[in-house]
Amino acid sequence: MNSVTARILLSGSASALTLGMAGAAHAQAFYLQEQSVRAQGRAFSGEAADTGVDSIWWNPASIAGMEGGEAAVHASAILPRGKVSDQGTILVRPGQAPAPVGGDPVEKNPINNGLLPSGAIAYGFGKVALGLAVTAPYSFTTDYAADSWSRYSADKTKLRTFDIQPTVAVELTPGLKLGAALNIEHADATLSNYLPNLSPLLADGHQTLSGKGWDVGWSAGMQYHTGPFSLGLSYKSSIKHKLKGTVETTGLLGPLAGQNGTINTHATYSTPWMAIGSVRYKATNKLTLNAQVVRYGWSEFDSIDLGDPLNVSIPENYKNSWSYAVGADYAISPKWTVRGGVQYAGTPTRDGNRDARVPDADRWNFSAGTSYAATSHITLDAAASYISFKDASIDRPTAAYAGTPVQTPVLVDGSLTDAYAMVFSLGARVTF
Repeated sequence: MNSVTARILLSGSASALTLGMAGAAHAQAFYLQEQSVRAQGRAFSGEAADTGVDSIWWNPASIAGMEGGEAAVHASAILPRGKVSDQGTILVRPGQAPAPVGGDPVEKNPINNGLLPSGAIAYGFGKVALGLAVTAPYSFTTDYAADSWSRYSADKTKLRTFDIQPTVAVELTPGLKLGAALNIEHADATLSNYLPNLSPLLADGHQTLSGKGWDVGWSAGMQYHTGPFSLGLSYKSSIKHKLKGTVETTGLLGPLAGQNGTINTHATYSTPWMAIGSVRYKATNKLTLNAQVVRYGWSEFDSIDLGDPLNVSIPENYKNSWSYAVGADYAISPKWTVRGGVQYAGTPTRDGNRDARVPDADRWNFSAGTSYAATSHITLDAAASYISFKDASIDRPTAAYAGTPVQTPVLVDGSLTDAYAMVFSLGARVTF
């Protein structure tokens, strides 16, 4: 394949891959934090310092010192809403005057509703405990209409990531716990977008990238418990994913028709690392206060690298970011606990680098939840969250057939407005 052909094919695969890493409005960018109903109820404010399987994703030390077994299952219904609107996007075909991109200027609710499952199990032998968590930390589906103004950078996309976390933890001394885990992740993505033909009288072409692969990272953490005070510190590594798959191009006409077809390729990208610090303070016999700070290493997602035969690196320019959360648990009775919390998270996307495929923005998360001990071995959990997003610009320019004589710039000018999400979750914890 010559360099011109590679660049022409790249025009679609680059934009498609970008959304493969986009999230549906939960924690930050493409990270979903709904891995525990108990945690959601207090807006993820005390997880690295709490104990039991419900905290194992945030801190593998949470299961150290267990006697016997514990298991948890969760399911979260995620309902995102918002508008992605055109404010004057321009398409510049070669040899022609700049023209409006056309299409439907407003896309409502392009990110689909979703159901996110997760679960964990652990067994403790006193000082030492073994555990396993299964989560879906980066998963979503998005669907823009075929006539949307954003069609050249965003069409239909599906991403599923499954994380299997085997864990070992040990209580070194009373109150001091250490833990370590592997994070074995499988990513499966199908991503597509439209391509402009050289004449505005011709229908658009189309491109679909699909790929999958297994990759491995790690987690480590510690906890210290003394009197009413608990401290948790943990770190989750970045994972470098390599997806093997294909790029299929159809519908190109005239001078571009020779680029239709399917090629095999692969793409690599890295998820962020996370450094988590959490404290819990038992203020009274009934009231526990929580606070948590997370530093996200989103700068790891600085580019998407496409392998043979494309061999091109696509800059993403994400920045490191923070989230902050406070919350409380209150035991109304020995069987019934209520909780609530507030979380703020800044977006890792930058102005000038945000497109319709990644409609991310700073957000506030307001959550409430409850737990009820149905029996001495079974506890039921429920939680609800309202997540409010700041309006943001969609302003990342792109170019179809970049670097070739038929380069076709798309000067993006859009906005994300009225965005929010509702999350409703149910779960159960069982001891044995």
